Amino acid sequence: MATIVYQKDKRSGITYAYKSISYWDNERQQSRAKRTLIGRVDDQTGEIVPTDGRNRRNKEKPGPVPFVKTTRLFYGATYLLDAIGERLGVAEDLKKCFPKTYQQILSIAYYLILEDKSPLYRFEKWSSLHKHPYGKNITSQRSSELFASITEKSKNEFLRLQGRRRLEKEFWVYDITSISSYSECLRKVEYGNNKEGDKLPQLNLALVFGESSNLPFCYRKLAGNIPDSKTIKVLLAELDVLGFSKMKLVMDRGFYSEDNINALFKKHLKFLISVRMSLSFIRQY
Repeated sequence: MATIVYQKDKRSGITYAYKSISYWDNERQQSRAKRTLIGRVDDQTGEIVPTDGRNRRNKEKPGPVPFVKTTRLFYGATYLLDAIGERLGVAEDLKKCFPKTYQQILSIAYYLILEDKSPLYRFEKWSSLHKHPYGKNITSQRSSELFASITEKSKNEFLRLQGRRRLEKEFWVYDITSISSYSECLRKVEYGNNKEGDKLPQLNLALVFGESSNLPFCYRKLAGNIPDSKTIKVLLAELDVLGFSKMKLVMDRGFYSEDNINALFKKHLKFLISVRMSLSFIRQY
């Protein structure tokens, strides 16, 4: 008959539990017992914890784990972009404005920078060969949904955070470029003063960037038929929305007009602007 016997080790103070089986010893003509160690007794719960008798729990030794999947990824270029994004605060500001999708935005940005000639439907192949923030494939449909989810409010918040990082360090340069287009659907594509000399309608892109860092932080799409000089008041209104009421601007002579000068003085802004030498008061002075 088997019974459980408890015995305390005086040196370690640990109580062990043994399975004891009684049997009759014919040679010695007496009853004897055979004990087998079960485990140690937990002082808190009183439960028997299996052990091998040397104060170590009985655990199976893990065997070799087979490889389920092996990959080889390029990391040089994306590592550089990671470092740039961290240094400029782009990654941090994106995370604040787009907490759920910032990694996908970064991965698509990396792809568009490194594969500027490739359409987005080829992202899957690029993703399988490169380490990037999101780490997974982004389908064409998902990228379209991602772009659609970026609201004007969240975009302005990102631009505001980026502008704050360079507000006190440099002048801001403002310029406009024209992008020729064959589109008959985009409502802002209009005929205007095409700076590339193309006889095509165009979309104007206004950009504000730091004159020493060369880093952009604010942009706007404008109708192609709006001359540069007519955009200053729009710019000032946009910067007001972003929370920048005081700034120093550098502009070329395409932005010179009496209305613009008066508007800049009215806002009490500091500015440098080029003017045409053909103006009478310029010739006079």
